[in-house]
Amino acid sequence: MVTGSKELIRDINSHLVLEAVVNYGPISRADLAKRLGLTKATISAIVQVLIENDLIREIGSKATDKGRKPILLDLNQEAGYVFSLDISVEYVTLLICDLKGRHCRIKQRPNSACGVEILPMIKELLKESIDELPKSAYGVVGISVGIHGVVHNNEVVFTPYYSLEGVDLAGELAGCFHVPVYIENEANLSVQGERSFYFHYPNIINISVHSGIGLGILIDDKLYTGSNGYAGEFGHTIIMPDGRPCPCGNHGCIEQYASERSLILEFAQKKNRRRVSIDDFMDYYRKGDSDAADTISNFVKYMGIGINNILNTFNPDLIVINSSFTMYIPDLPSMLQDSLKNRMDKYCRILPSGLQDTAILLGGACVVIQNFLGINTLHLIPDETKS
Repeated sequence: MVTGSKELIRDINSHLVLEAVVNYGPISRADLAKRLGLTKATISAIVQVLIENDLIREIGSKATDKGRKPILLDLNQEAGYVFSLDISVEYVTLLICDLKGRHCRIKQRPNSACGVEILPMIKELLKESIDELPKSAYGVVGISVGIHGVVHNNEVVFTPYYSLEGVDLAGELAGCFHVPVYIENEANLSVQGERSFYFHYPNIINISVHSGIGLGILIDDKLYTGSNGYAGEFGHTIIMPDGRPCPCGNHGCIEQYASERSLILEFAQKKNRRRVSIDDFMDYYRKGDSDAADTISNFVKYMGIGINNILNTFNPDLIVINSSFTMYIPDLPSMLQDSLKNRMDKYCRILPSGLQDTAILLGGACVVIQNFLGINTLHLIPDETKS
């Protein structure tokens, strides 16, 4: 039972009501009272305030066998908008969505800048997008930024493939747009997106396999980042002592053997080509090319070693693989599952990402939405994105 001042209890109850409307709406006042164990009078008072603040709205009534039809409540998803950025090695991508993570639009710009030089382009992209938004009660409610590197306390600590250390992204963007800004590692955002939109498990490991390899770690529904933000830097765990050099300074890191970048580069060398795209590689693979088949076999081999270590370390309910390889090769997760020689693999499923290349963006949107609404749990339905 919650005890404390009337103001504190009222505030806690308001967040509980709003969270229930977000996650279970459309829902009636009576069903809210039953679900939360609050009186109908308390529910009615809280709902009235939330309606007055444009956070929820009445959307009609529910059919019943007898009596008056109850009026249903739902989140006013058009009360504000979310901006979610993904700063990758090659592109800066922006997702714009409403408070349910829906009616999404995506914009993309080449990432040719280095360090602080990237800021003008990001600011221009955001300003342009703000001007295109319809009027709403709250406007832009927050900005998230996904970083392919280490983030701690809303600051970029380390990025192996582009230089953003020391760049005050949060301060610069908050000062320019006067909204909260959340800087986070891309794999951490991905796991939050997967949790909110698709996989409702409390213990999830998301493996993001792109230019590098990162883990997003949810333990008992809480994001685990370690004391300095370095938890989840799975790509820099060593599987080959004295192996290939890595930008982190070590040798034999797993991302030098199992990341998309390393595997495609190795394949290109076998074909005596300077560059091969992922689409080119998949054409070879679908046609039964032996070098392409060997590349996927190596991915399964090295990633299987890594997953075996993850199982023994975290014992998760679910491992989600986010990679272009799983988009093109649907049976790849089952190939990874079959490669395991671990007594614990029967307790853990390996599945492809439900969000794929929008996982970082939608995970960032979830972070903004939860902070704006002040709720702990968020269950959303994925939407079609528009460029």
